[in-house]
Amino acid sequence: MIKEAKISSVVSLFPLPQYVVVLEDIEKTRLVPIWIGVNEGNAIALEMQGEKFPRPLTHDLMVNILKELGAEIEKIVISDLKENSYYALIMLKVGGKTFEIDARPSDSLALAVRVQCPIYIDEKVLSKCPQIEGPITEDEIERFKEDLKKMSPEEFFKSLEESPAVDEPQTGEGSDEENSEDEPDEEDEDDGEEGK
Repeated sequence: MIKEAKISSVVSLFPLPQYVVVLEDIEKTRLVPIWIGVNEGNAIALEMQGEKFPRPLTHDLMVNILKELGAEIEKIVISDLKENSYYALIMLKVGGKTFEIDARPSDSLALAVRVQCPIYIDEKVLSKCPQIEGPITEDEIERFKEDLKKMSPEEFFKSLEESPAVDEPQTGEGSDEENSEDEPDEEDEDDGEEGK
């Protein structure tokens, strides 16, 4: 089962060449931090800020190609979290058929903010992330962001191992760090498929 989510914040870890994208489920009970590379972080942050460029950037180009081919991104799903890596699926509709495309969360989110499609998180991912009692407040989000700046993906996932999830036993699976084309993203190094 999947739950709808939104991007709560995009946090720069400067001077490290990394960002953390913080997702929260619509019910405001869980925060999901995904470590990503600086290129993908910039792509997400700049689009969310409404920055426009005279020539298409990589994710803009992908959106343009999909439109020209008559394809539509229906939604993206943060589908799994294993061995400290997040995984994602892009649900693509073409000619009445739906295709599941394996992707890094960072690229998936960069596309989602451009086409304004829904973002979902699989419950098996949510169950491994910190549960918040009651709706998440702005203060809690700010504290969480500050804490993330002080810890590596490995430290975050180790803290999850030490505090088993409420819904299911903690398996020690980890963070999403993905590779950017030019330099390794957090997600590929620490979380595998996407996150970075």
